[in-house]
Amino acid sequence: MTIEAQNCVVGIEYELKEAGKDTVLDTNKGQQPLEFVMGAGRIIPGLEKGLVGMEEGDSAKIEVPASEAYGEKDPESLRTLPKEQFEGIDLQVGMTLYGEGEGGHPIQVTVADFDENGVTVDFGHPMAGKDLVFDVTVTDVREATEEEMATGEVGGHCADGSCGCGH
Repeated sequence: MTIEAQNCVVGIEYELKEAGKDTVLDTNKGQQPLEFVMGAGRIIPGLEKGLVGMEEGDSAKIEVPASEAYGEKDPESLRTLPKEQFEGIDLQVGMTLYGEGEGGHPIQVTVADFDENGVTVDFGHPMAGKDLVFDVTVTDVREATEEEMATGEVGGHCADGSCGCGH
């Protein structure tokens, strides 16, 4: 089955790098494939677009510009906070810090700069502004069930094997 822009479930193994760099930022190779419903907005648009037309067993390098990944860096996402809020932390530019945001939700920030008075943190996605390269292998392609199409979530297994799971 060929991957279409919508209404199919795709499984992939991937390795993610920033374009022009050798450091692996994320991978699931040798682990469970990443499964998602095409067109449901669960993965970045550029990766989804690059998978269209591929089939089970196909491999490719998919280059995704920042605009189709996590967006460009947003200067509005920078905030300078009093240095006292960071007591006991050996600050380094580029380090990731975790905290609690509004409503008690966990947040992740990156230290952009600091001096004796304040710490400038970036509340934007850590991969914003980066062009990405995915080395992907398609492990599975099947039609999405009605429930999967409605929810955008890969569902459980069916009892009769009609979902393609072989049970």
